Amino acid sequence: MHLLLLNGPNLNLLGKREPGIYGQASLATIEEQLRGEAKTEGAVLDCFQSNFEGALIERVHQAMGSTQGILINAGAYTHTSIALRDALLGVSIPYVELHLSNTHARESFRHRSYFADQAIGVVSGFGAMSYSLALKGLISYLRAEA
Repeated sequence: MHLLLLNGPNLNLLGKREPGIYGQASLATIEEQLRGEAKTEGAVLDCFQSNFEGALIERVHQAMGSTQGILINAGAYTHTSIALRDALLGVSIPYVELHLSNTHARESFRHRSYFADQAIGVVSGFGAMSYSLALKGLISYLRAEA
């Protein structure tokens, strides 16, 4: 099973950026832990982060034909990017949307997601644990579909 983790803008600043909201863990730490969890489940996890919408879209396109599932924390693009939504739908790869913070307990503009209605699930509000929960959900879904 080959999976892809996509992280959007400013997530490269995890551990430094607003730790009261996003926690103390760096993105590298989260990715390393998640790769280990995936390996334990017999899966390979590729990780990609970009502050650029086009780069994220290109990485989604590259996943077609080689990736069975996507985990995506699109950051602010969650609330703005129809283009990234179209890319996810265009490749027809099941995906889970995830967020470190509870977006519904934050500013009203963060309450709208362009991805949630087509995601197999959404995990938010559990800090770094959101990544693990999303991974477990995605793997469980893919196994049930197989």
